[in-house]
Amino acid sequence: MKKDKRPDVALLSERIGYAFKDKELAERALTHVSASASRGRDRGQSYQRLEFLGDRVLGLFVASMLYQSFPAASEGELSVRLARLVRGETCAAVAKDWGLSEFVVLGEGEARAGGGEKIAILADVCEALIGAAFLDGGYEPAKALIERGWRARMEADLAPAPDAKTAVQEWAQARALPTPRYEEVARRGPPHAPHFVMQVALQGFAPEQGEASSKRAAEQAAAQAFINRWIAS
Repeated sequence: MKKDKRPDVALLSERIGYAFKDKELAERALTHVSASASRGRDRGQSYQRLEFLGDRVLGLFVASMLYQSFPAASEGELSVRLARLVRGETCAAVAKDWGLSEFVVLGEGEARAGGGEKIAILADVCEALIGAAFLDGGYEPAKALIERGWRARMEADLAPAPDAKTAVQEWAQARALPTPRYEEVARRGPPHAPHFVMQVALQGFAPEQGEASSKRAAEQAAAQAFINRWIAS
C-alpha cells in the first residue's frame, strides 16, 4: 500500500506476468480516487474507468473459459459459475495472490484506514489492471492474464453449481445485504394448471421476475433473471 506515491510498475509486471508498455496506464489502474483527489486531479485519473472496462473484459473471457470447459453445462449453471468467478471476493483473492496491496496508491486518509487491504478496493484494482492490460496489449495479453489468475480457480470448482436462489442468497450475504424476498405477483390459467409469476426483490436493486407452472420453479426463474442482470453481466 502506497500513500500517494508512484508504484513500482516493473515489479508489478513481474508479479502479474505482463509488462506494460504504457507505465502511466498501469499507474492509473492502481490509483484510488482518494489519491487522485489529493493530487488535485479529476476522478478520471483514478482507476474507476479502467475498473469499468476490466469488469467487462473479465466477464467475457471467464465466460469463454466456462463455455469451453463445461460443454454439458446448461446456461443457468454457466451463469452461476460465472457469478462465483467474477464476484468481488474472487477478484480480491486474485489481487492478494498477485500482491497488489503493496502497489495500490491511496490518499492519506484511506491509507490510514487500511484501504489497501479492503476487499472492495483490491477487487476494483484487479479489474482495473485487466482493463489496463487490455488497452495496453490487446486481446491476447488480457486473456493470458485472466487465464493465469482464474484458470486454476475454475478447474478447482468442480462441485455442482448451486441453484439460482442459493446463488443469489450467497451473493447478497457476501455483501451484507438483506435476504432476497420472493413474492407472487400474478397467477394465470385454470385452477388445475396454474401459471405463476414470482418476483425477487433485493434492497438496492430493481426487482426481477420469473414464470413457471409452480411457485418454486418461478422463484428459481426470477433468481436466474437476477443473476443474468446484476451478477453475471
